[in-house]
Amino acid sequence: MTGWRTLRECLTDLEAHGQLVRVDAPVDPYLELAAIQRRAFRAKAPALLFTRVKGTSFPVLTNLFGTRERLCHIFRHSLPTARALLQAAADPAAALRRPWSFFAALPGLPRLLPRVKRAGPQPARTAPVLECRCALGDLPQITAWPGDGGPFITLPLVYSEDPDTPGPQAANLGMYRVQLAGNDYAPNEVGLHYQIHRGLGVHHAHALARGLALPVHVYVGGPPGLTVAAVMPLPEGLSELRFAGLLDGRRCALARTPELPLPVLAQADFCLSGHILPGLKPEGPFGDHVGYYSLTHDFPVLQVEAVFHRKDAVWPCTAVGRPPQEDTVFGDFIHELTGPLVPRVFHGVREVHAVDAAGVHPLLLALGSERYTPYEAARRPRELLTAALHLLGTTQTALAKYVLLAAHEDAPGLSARDVPAFLRHILERTDFARDLHFLTRSTGDTLDYTGTDLHEGSKLIWAAAGPARRRLGTELSGPAADLPTLPQGFGPVRVAGPGLLVVGGPRHTLERNRQDPRMEELARALAAWPGREAFPLLTVADDADFCAADLDNFLWVTFTRSDPAADVYGVRAATRAKHWSCEAPLLVDARQKPFHAPPLEEDPAVVRKVEALAAPGGPLHNLL
Repeated sequence: MTGWRTLRECLTDLEAHGQLVRVDAPVDPYLELAAIQRRAFRAKAPALLFTRVKGTSFPVLTNLFGTRERLCHIFRHSLPTARALLQAAADPAAALRRPWSFFAALPGLPRLLPRVKRAGPQPARTAPVLECRCALGDLPQITAWPGDGGPFITLPLVYSEDPDTPGPQAANLGMYRVQLAGNDYAPNEVGLHYQIHRGLGVHHAHALARGLALPVHVYVGGPPGLTVAAVMPLPEGLSELRFAGLLDGRRCALARTPELPLPVLAQADFCLSGHILPGLKPEGPFGDHVGYYSLTHDFPVLQVEAVFHRKDAVWPCTAVGRPPQEDTVFGDFIHELTGPLVPRVFHGVREVHAVDAAGVHPLLLALGSERYTPYEAARRPRELLTAALHLLGTTQTALAKYVLLAAHEDAPGLSARDVPAFLRHILERTDFARDLHFLTRSTGDTLDYTGTDLHEGSKLIWAAAGPARRRLGTELSGPAADLPTLPQGFGPVRVAGPGLLVVGGPRHTLERNRQDPRMEELARALAAWPGREAFPLLTVADDADFCAADLDNFLWVTFTRSDPAADVYGVRAATRAKHWSCEAPLLVDARQKPFHAPPLEEDPAVVRKVEALAAPGGPLHNLL
């Protein structure tokens, strides 16, 4: 076996290697299936193929990419070639100087070219995805969280072409939420929620400018490289279809048929073919990967004209929720593959890390170079600020909310992947009078409800360089123990890590875009604290014990529940010539606000049912 032609081929291989288990017991797609998947991921379980899912005749696959080991096993034949090719793209000069070192990339070159065939009188022979047809209601109706607005496709492959430059070479294959039913959708409509800064949005804008309905195909399943490629931040000139062929070890197979406006991914398991028509409809709410519900908003609607599937179709799905989830494995895998490309895409940047525990987009760590003024006696952020603006100006890093940058020259062994060490490095070096830079009313992540409006919020560039200027505390002892009397409603006080303090706060009741006088009162009280330099970052949370229990909790609460411009305070804060500054500690108001989306909570009855399935004698015993 040198590559995957179909999803079934991959599953047969996984089963032969003990990495897939068939589950023949009946399972409910409403809440139960997603709850099983979340537990399967935490247990590092095999991939699970459910053969009796209520309401559908199609088998449902979960946890396909649930472990790093399984992901590497699936692509074991193509990974060396993919790594070599991306390394060559990252450093073309090295490839020219030492061509023999990139011989491993050569087998991948032919696989980068999608194969497009014209389907004949019997198109199913060329494109098995067209073998059968069904209705939207026949598809697995998977609902993941109690507050969801309906079932949705969790691993969709949304294919569109640019009306200005049609054809597969300018196509986009992305993963966008597709709501299958609920709200005001007609029986032949699905919601299409694509977030900002996505390729489909560009195609849709071009179609609207021409007064056209945009043709779109939504695929599910197919060779596994398609799914990984759809979420990859690929370099310019390397399309998702090309990269899928590279990962699967085979050229991506497309077929044209006169009955459909777009070519079809021949070996996909399902294809929903339709057009995005003018007008919007309410979509959502849905639990999302940040750990909260995304609320109901108007989004485009796809009118589905046909639903196709292959005879042996399998419906792959995943579950979303507070990280880590299955998409965490995607993120780590993507970082490994694309890491060498970072300096080429972002000049002056050596490494980036969108922190999964903080919901990905809320917190971006970056290591950069600081070479602008090597003659200065003390290093300070200069080139780092240029790098930060570059990060916020292109690709998915543009959606970051907090961008923390450190200079490689200060600690050559430091990695942005080592979050505790990176935070400690930044906190030891930050000059709070100089190193904080705010961007207000900027473009924000669609799923972030902390900002000024939907798609809109502020950003904080936090860049530190130079020698350490403080020693961080790890416990409230010595001068740090001499805490001042806190204002009414604040407390208890907990240490979350070196230099990290959490204080419980009173319930937040203010409207959006309002700063809280009680936080300013807290900052004034802390000015007299002799140990404040030892804890330069202080988070105010509703539940101090939960927030300080571990670093993941601290990151999730601090960065998903705050907007920099509205929720950052500091001791002796001042604004001079439009620059905001303060002294330590920096205070972040990470309380849940009335306008925030609610966090995700499981249905207790469903939890008990899944626990029974996993108990001794149950069909999922020893799996969850």
